[in-house]
Formats: sequence, structure tokens, C-alpha cells
Amino acid sequence: MHFEKDHEDGQLSTDTEIHSSYIDIRPDGGLEAWMVVAGAWATQFCSWGWINSVGVFQEYYETNLLKEYSPSTISWILCFEAFFLLALLPLIGKLFDRYGPSWLLLVGTFLHVFGLLMASISTKYYQLLLSQGHSTVSWATLTGAVLQLLGLWPQDPAIPMGHASNGTTYFGGTHDGKPDSQIENPSKSNSILSEGAVSIGMEKRLAQNLVAVVNGSSMVGRIGAGLFADVYGPFNTWITVTYAASILILSLWIPATNDASVIAFASLFGICYGAYAAVQPALVAQITPISDLGICTGLYFAVSSFSQLVSGPIAGHTLETSGGSYLEMKIMAGFLCLAGATFVLGAKAYATGYRPMAKF
Repeated sequence: MHFEKDHEDGQLSTDTEIHSSYIDIRPDGGLEAWMVVAGAWATQFCSWGWINSVGVFQEYYETNLLKEYSPSTISWILCFEAFFLLALLPLIGKLFDRYGPSWLLLVGTFLHVFGLLMASISTKYYQLLLSQGHSTVSWATLTGAVLQLLGLWPQDPAIPMGHASNGTTYFGGTHDGKPDSQIENPSKSNSILSEGAVSIGMEKRLAQNLVAVVNGSSMVGRIGAGLFADVYGPFNTWITVTYAASILILSLWIPATNDASVIAFASLFGICYGAYAAVQPALVAQITPISDLGICTGLYFAVSSFSQLVSGPIAGHTLETSGGSYLEMKIMAGFLCLAGATFVLGAKAYATGYRPMAKF
């Protein structure tokens, strides 16, 4: 009896030591971890950078390659990109949990280059749909670098995640706000924000730069969110910036009637948007065992893939039924932000009790 008990205690102690050893070998900083941050920055530049700059491609296709198609039909190419990028992440996450990031990154790099080469010689609708969809598969595999980043920073992942996510901002800065001579038909702008600004009288060239303003100011939010998340917790930070974005949409964007107010909204919203995007993966890492980090992160983003798929067509239909007014879309965006923040606040309250400032 004593021998069996001692044997069980010894086995438990050994298991505990193995588990502790496994946790301790993760650097949580240092050269290796920061090199992964640099790699994740590059993969974010190649993946989410494209998604966040879809307006440039939408406009180019409308005025050059796909003139015979309606804008709503062309938007499906770009909506499918975002959808498949997110929908594939549970599979990518499971492969990451089992095999690690190396093979994912090797395969993703090859597919990314091949997909872009095919897109560069595409002239038909179906060719662009297939080639850019092919690139989407590569973008999904490149997220292995982000998952590796979360694994190497078990204590405070928000700050390195903020630096890595800035890759999307730099991509947007290289494509957004192009002069009229580079993209034809300047009456078309690159986002709902810039199109709505033109509808209230903003000069078209200035309106084209609003997306660049959002991307530029989002750098402040991405880095600052990491600092706040390490002090107050990622959940508190995410909830706060999402509520702030809702307030900005409903109280500043909707009543904006001049250039100054629209530019102020773009600057402030960019900060909130950057913080929101940077902290998202840290929410999952906060409540997920390291062994299941890949699949859980993938499932988190897969749920949002459906909103990416239908958001463009819904926005187009809303604009058509409202007679060209952007008011309904602004109201819908504001209340959806409010709803999302409230759901996450409810989840936090359920886990921590009704303690508003509990770090979680």
C-alpha cells in the first residue's frame, strides 16, 4: 500500500516536473522570441495587409479588368478572400498544434508567390477568383507565425502582438491614398469611409487619403493596446476600445458634416481599430491551454469569417435601398460594435464575477 502510494506520488511529481519544464522553456522574451515577432510582422504584411486594402483592388477591377461586371459582383472576389482566410484557420490551427509552424510557413510562402504570379497574368473574372483565392490559402498558412508568437510569449502576448500586427498598417500605407494618375476614375474611393466623405462634399483627392489616415493612426492603437493590456488585461482593453469605437461611430461619424470632423473621426477611429485588431489573439491566448492554442484561435476567427463573407453585399444592398445615403450603414456599424463589446463584457462578467476592473 505504501509502495503503491509512494509510486503514485512519485509519478505525479515527475509529471508535474515535466509539465513545469515544458512551461519554463518558452522564452517569454529574448532574441528568439523577438525574431518570431519580426517574422509575424512580415506574414501580417502579406496576409491581412491585402485584406485591409481591398478597396484598391475593387476600384482597379471596376475601371480596368472587369468593366463589364457590377461592383457587387466584383466584391465577391474580395469577400471570398477574407472568408477563406478566416474559415481555414481551424484546420491550420490543428496542423500547427500537431506539426508546428515550419511546414506551414514553407508551404504558405510558395503558395503566396505562386498565387500572386497567377493573379498578375489573370484577365478574366474566374481567373482572378481562383488566383486570389489560391493566395488566400497561403495567407492562412502564414498565420502559423502569429500562433508561434503567442506560444513564445505566454505571460504578456499583447505587446509583441501589437508590434507584429503593424505589418498590416505598413501594407496599407503603400497602397492607400494613391494619386488619381495611378488609379483611374477618381470618383470611386477606396472604402465606405472615403465614399461617405465624398457624399457630404469632401474633395475626392482628400477623401482617398482617409484610409491611409486610419491605417497610420492604427499604429498608435496597436502598440498602445499592448501596453494597456499588460496592465489591465486583454479583455478589459478590448472591451474599452470597442465601446470607444462604437461611441465614435454614433456620436462623431454620423453627425459629421465637414472635412475637419471626418478627418478627426478617421484619426480617432484608427486608434481604436488598431487596438481592437492587435488584442484579439491575446483574448484567446488568455483562456486557452498552450496545447490547444492553434485550434482555438482558428475557431475564434472562423466564426467571424461569415461576417466577412456577407458584409460587402449587405453594405451594397443597404446603400441601394437607402437611395445612396450612408446613414443606415453608419448606424448598423455602430450598434454592431456595441453588441460585440457587450457580449464580450458578459463573458468576462460570467468568468470573474461582476467586478468591472478585474484583470482577465
